[in-house]
Amino acid sequence: MDDTIGIAVTGASGRMGQMLIRTIAETKGVHLAAAIERRGHDWVGQDVGQAMGGAASGVVATDDAAKAIAAADVVIDFTAPEATLAFSALCADAGVAHVIGTTGMTDAQIAELQPASQSCVIVRAGNMSLGVNLLVQLTKRVAAALDEDFDVEVIEAHHHHKVDAPSGTALMLGEAAAEGRGVALNDVRDSGRDGITGARKRGDIGFSAIRGGDIVGEHDVMFAGPGERIVLRHMATDRVLFARGAIRAAKWTQGKAPGAYDMMDVLGLND
Repeated sequence: MDDTIGIAVTGASGRMGQMLIRTIAETKGVHLAAAIERRGHDWVGQDVGQAMGGAASGVVATDDAAKAIAAADVVIDFTAPEATLAFSALCADAGVAHVIGTTGMTDAQIAELQPASQSCVIVRAGNMSLGVNLLVQLTKRVAAALDEDFDVEVIEAHHHHKVDAPSGTALMLGEAAAEGRGVALNDVRDSGRDGITGARKRGDIGFSAIRGGDIVGEHDVMFAGPGERIVLRHMATDRVLFARGAIRAAKWTQGKAPGAYDMMDVLGLND
């Protein structure tokens, strides 16, 4: 019997799903327990290794999410908000940990995860990379050290397929800057500028989004003050770093008490 951690991957045929499947196969201590796809998808009933153009993996893609989740130790989920909420309820029913990398979730949708966190471990993060989470911590500290003479702008760039803006990572960075200043992001958020907008409001935290080509992910936090600018930057060049971070989170969940966690907990970066 395999004593490694069994991971179920949702949205198995997607870019992140396939990256996760490949990375799980290369990572010690884990194995692919299930690959979940939506009903009617071409992959359902196929061996996922062969569906990806390689050798058979022994795991057949399924649309029976409840059965697949019950057979796993942890679910890694980079899908869409509505699907993530449904998967989270199934994880709670089965007592299986849920690692969520889904972006574009509203505050209300995030709040809907709370009941599930009473029954299972939930790790949710807008970005799973070590570097980005270090950048979040740096952003909070720099924001706390500078006053409102320094305008804060979060500038992010992603591939042209990305459907949400600002990105989940950009919002993490904005939240960190707001926390550093002791304010609520919703009260100072400034995004979607177009036309005659008037002068920038003192204390606002701005967001600018770029979409183009195959950019994996680039994030700058600019503190622009009188006569000087401080820029904190993270550039991702390979999507595999997100898969590795998610698998690290999956390993971390084992033996933890039910509750809502983030990558700061996984990486030991929380204050």
